[in-house]
Amino acid sequence: MTVTCKDAQRSQAQRGTTEAFHCPPALQVTVTLTAVTLYRETTRGDLEVIIAHLGFLDNRELDLLRHRSGNGLVYYRFANLAPYGEVIHGVFTRLGGVSAFPFASLNVGRSVGDDPRAVEANHGLICQALNISPDDIATAHQVHSSRVAVVGVGERGRAIPGTDALVTGAPGVALMLRFADCVPIALYDPVKRVVGLVHAGWRGTVQGIARRAVLAMVEAYGSRPADIVAGIGPSIGPCCYQIGRNVVQLVQEAFADWPSLLRRQDDGSFHFDLWEANRQQLAQVGVGEIEVAGVCTACHNDEFFSHRADGPRTGRFGVVIGLR
Repeated sequence: MTVTCKDAQRSQAQRGTTEAFHCPPALQVTVTLTAVTLYRETTRGDLEVIIAHLGFLDNRELDLLRHRSGNGLVYYRFANLAPYGEVIHGVFTRLGGVSAFPFASLNVGRSVGDDPRAVEANHGLICQALNISPDDIATAHQVHSSRVAVVGVGERGRAIPGTDALVTGAPGVALMLRFADCVPIALYDPVKRVVGLVHAGWRGTVQGIARRAVLAMVEAYGSRPADIVAGIGPSIGPCCYQIGRNVVQLVQEAFADWPSLLRRQDDGSFHFDLWEANRQQLAQVGVGEIEVAGVCTACHNDEFFSHRADGPRTGRFGVVIGLR
């Protein structure tokens, strides 16, 4: 059975049954529906779980778990990380927070012009949803670099300067980074019990930040890449991510298989496939299991902040991963 995504005009009934996955309307692709598991259940009184699994013709898979917490936040979890009870993680949306327009509503970016009290309250809501303390969070001042920092208990409550990826093997430390089109990459080694979180924009991607994060886990904790489970989260897709000629050249220099990453448009411009670029990096370094969400934040800026779709005055959604 095939499903063709030609536009965004789906009935309300359709949206109600497929809300766990999104097919970017601008992508104009035909997908093969290999398996679908959609159900709702209530656990702990108010946790809504919707599961969907789609296999795409280009071998991408979407396999996200959508949750609604007791305090009203909507967030996603990677299906390949969900079986590991020792891992806390969530890809949060822009829904359920207290920030006002244009940062409505779950903005966690402290440097975008939002009311600091609202941002602090939003952090508290995320921590409440995951049952962690704000004091447990280690984060970074993100600068679109390729720098990876190994953090421990001493970095809780701190923001590491000039860093775009964090790695830890310390229980009780929750890594958190912020996004609005760049690629969130969650990493977990269940053998050594090490987690990582990556913020990969085009600069970090061409500089190999995903690969560097895996190598940091190898060097600091003795991880084997084949043991690592990775999730590539919602971010701007190849349907929407137009880049300039200077970036095209950098992609061509950084990736041997650049033709698979650059999509020429009818007007002669190029779109960059950040999802595939980071998937290739992880696979080439030997990561054993990689899940790609395939959700475009620019197509779905009703649910996620998007710098490209919203403009420069917008918020940042949070992604968290840690060890219990």
